Amino acid sequence: MVVMSTTVVPVRSRRDLRRFLALPWSIYRGNPCWVPPLLAEQRRELAVASSPDGEASRALFLALRDRRPAGRIAAVVDRTLNRAKQSQTGYFSRFECVDDPEVASALFDAAGAWLRERNLLVLKGPVSPEGPHGDDCKGLLIDAFDRPPVLMTSYNPPYYEGLIEGCGFAKDFDVYAYLLDKDRLFSRDPGKVIEYAQRRYGFRLDTVKLANLEDEIRAVKHVLDLAVPAEWPDMIAPSLEELQVMAERMKPIADPDLVVIARAGDEPVGFGIALPDYNRVLIHLNGRMTPLAILKYLYFRRRITWARIFILFVVPAFRKKGVAHAIYYHIFLRGTGKGYTHGEGSTIGEPNTQMRTDIESIGGQRYKTYRIYRKDL
Repeated sequence: MVVMSTTVVPVRSRRDLRRFLALPWSIYRGNPCWVPPLLAEQRRELAVASSPDGEASRALFLALRDRRPAGRIAAVVDRTLNRAKQSQTGYFSRFECVDDPEVASALFDAAGAWLRERNLLVLKGPVSPEGPHGDDCKGLLIDAFDRPPVLMTSYNPPYYEGLIEGCGFAKDFDVYAYLLDKDRLFSRDPGKVIEYAQRRYGFRLDTVKLANLEDEIRAVKHVLDLAVPAEWPDMIAPSLEELQVMAERMKPIADPDLVVIARAGDEPVGFGIALPDYNRVLIHLNGRMTPLAILKYLYFRRRITWARIFILFVVPAFRKKGVAHAIYYHIFLRGTGKGYTHGEGSTIGEPNTQMRTDIESIGGQRYKTYRIYRKDL
């Protein structure tokens, strides 16, 4: 009988980081739904950040079974969020693991110990490696494993649910993804109703202008400051600097026709952002931008027919006045006019009944569920 031992090591060297990044290729080998991430982008994203006091806000761990990588995890601290919510919560991200409870337990033990050293009392996840406010890779997929993920959403094997719950985690809340099929959306033309709402409540819709990007970012910031509910435990409105960084990252893949800001006079009162689903391109590139991959990128980019509506907010004073409906319809008209046939609205929190009602009212069908887990440390 061969007994395999598991050890967990912190990721410190370039070799460790390469092995951390490469692990999913062995986990998902042969899975046609998995979308390999760009390794260069992952390397940039996972560079260990430091706070002003010099203490790392993220730590990466690699599990080795008989010296071979068998699992990985990132432990994350969001000090700004904890101060705002008067919380002592840590998070986990980028969890990948072979189907072995011992390996999973060792990973969560290492992440939990690192977080306890920083006086944190609760562990939640999975979330973005940049913290719970990020809308990429939020939650563990618990159904629809036969469908590939859209841009910046999660995908994982079905057995991860058992591994995580076997380590003592319980559901905190779910977030949902809605399928948007152009042939099932807006079964009745809402044009006249939207025009009436715009006249009655005095708002209009503007497509984002990249030439005035700084002003548009400030408009988004204004909406978020008013619209992010104070009772949401894992989100606060991002700073202007954070929005600027996000905008720079999205700019190369954004389609301005799918980004809309609602205004009443000069005041921004809502916005919605949809992005072309570049996962339809990445699935062909195997994580590297080689000369051949660049040719594939150029070829498949022109054939994207899916988009993801990944954020939509309306300020409280303009809710239930048709603003969200008008934003959805604007994106629908512009998108279908450019050849988009399908999309996804995600991720919408289980408690966010207003947004769920809005997207269901236009014909969106809930088809994926992602789970955020919680465990006391």
